[in-house]
Amino acid sequence: MSPPEASRPARLILSRLDTPIGEALVVTDEDGVLRAFDFADYEDRMRRLMRRHYGEQPIAEGEVPAELVHVFGRYFAGDLDALDALEMRTNGTLFQRRVWAALRTIPAGQTLSYKQLAERIGSPKAVRAVGLANGANPVALVAPCHRVIGANGGLTGYGGGLHRKRWLLVHEGAHFAS
Repeated sequence: MSPPEASRPARLILSRLDTPIGEALVVTDEDGVLRAFDFADYEDRMRRLMRRHYGEQPIAEGEVPAELVHVFGRYFAGDLDALDALEMRTNGTLFQRRVWAALRTIPAGQTLSYKQLAERIGSPKAVRAVGLANGANPVALVAPCHRVIGANGGLTGYGGGLHRKRWLLVHEGAHFAS
């Protein structure tokens, strides 16, 4: 099932960006606004998510917009708030978009459990649904799903791999159970 035409950008551009934790995939629209961020070793999953959100719309290869190169560079250099004002556009269900918006309210260096995130969006019994929405997040790092950890303080799954989740949390100064 394709998303409504009104939510589909005229054009999607896939770019690649070197980061300290591997090559990132950056998908933007014709306005240079971020639509997806993932890691190259998970490209198949990213493309599945893009098809789910945008149908069979082709994705052209291109360059990462200079503004995004600058913002991601600042984040990886230690400016942990650099991504906070970055514009992103996502498709997804209303519930998913609520979860992804709530992820952006978790400050760098802090973590929440899935239950706490469910409570934050006003759906305290929707812990499993929050976990599924977290796993379907197309804009990892910008909607910082890596900041969601298990109720026991331990690391749980991360679409980019637990080694990246650990690196990101250490980079941000977050405390978690090893």
